[in-house]
Amino acid sequence: MSATRSRLIHIVGARPNFMKAAPVVAAAQALGSDPVLVHTGQHYDRQLSEVFFEQLGLPEPDINLGVGSGSHATQTAALLTALEATMLDLQPKAVVVYGDVNSTLAAVLVASKLLIPLAHVEAGLRSFDRTMPEEVNRVVTDALADLLLITSPEAADHLAAEGVAAERIRAVGNPMIDTLLRFRDRLDSTPIRTQHNIGDRFGVVTLHRPANVDHPDRARAIVDAMAVVAAELPLVIPLHPRGRAVLGAAGLFDHPGLLVIDPLGYTDFMSLVADSSLVLTDSGGIQEETSILGVPCLTVRPNTERPITVTMGTNRLVEPEDIAVAAHDALARAWVPAEIPLWDGHAGVRIAEILAERYGA
Repeated sequence: MSATRSRLIHIVGARPNFMKAAPVVAAAQALGSDPVLVHTGQHYDRQLSEVFFEQLGLPEPDINLGVGSGSHATQTAALLTALEATMLDLQPKAVVVYGDVNSTLAAVLVASKLLIPLAHVEAGLRSFDRTMPEEVNRVVTDALADLLLITSPEAADHLAAEGVAAERIRAVGNPMIDTLLRFRDRLDSTPIRTQHNIGDRFGVVTLHRPANVDHPDRARAIVDAMAVVAAELPLVIPLHPRGRAVLGAAGLFDHPGLLVIDPLGYTDFMSLVADSSLVLTDSGGIQEETSILGVPCLTVRPNTERPITVTMGTNRLVEPEDIAVAAHDALARAWVPAEIPLWDGHAGVRIAEILAERYGA
């Protein structure tokens, strides 16, 4: 039997995974465990991957599969092949996956076929929109995982409605918020604002969802609405490569109040978000981070898998035609951080303790 059979492997692959895995891996090591960190390379350039490992204090991956980008089918196929070889070699006690990216889906499929127990961190989130690739990944992952670690109460209701037994579900809080709270007192946007000549008052924009950046008419409607907002509040846009071409064709680079910059590392980006007056996004995690920071967030989507940010946080769902008025209203209000159960900076410890209890690793 391999010496690694008593070990757990943690699978990460894309930027959102890194902030969730960092506190879990650190807590596992503090408990005396020796977790194996596998980076699939789904996000692979420095600004989307390497810099996050450096800033978050994640250990160098034990294995980097270097899968890279591609269509959903091409990327998932490559992930399946690479992860199967890795799991057969390591023979882990269990596999831990995070979030809803393609690396998560592939790891779950491989582990399930190999009869390896699997834990899903951030289980039970649902947008109920199967046109979102992430929703498909979430549903399949939760159906196959044997331990479902949830960040918010509604996730338990979603899983129960899908027939998941209560003993498979554990409420742990939000490890991504652990990371935010760990860095909160060190966030300072002054260096990045000085570098890009950004004033004291600004908004931050992130857009990458296919529904927003793959359709020229919708992209143009969003850009036109952002231009209206920019007349009142300059907007800083760390632009994901995913939407550069279509958003550029829609006029993103033509408005003086829209400052497009390259993607940022974790601390620079969160410093901008923390010091901003408004965030416009289609991301999932940023909805959670702005709620804890007390920054108003407009999410350009018809739905969210994180409704707790709407009911208890600062988040509002908007369509492109709503953006200008919603931004004006948000800027006229005072905002305070939300208090969400178990989002207290200790989720990583809870998760590590549950993993040790469950798998004895």
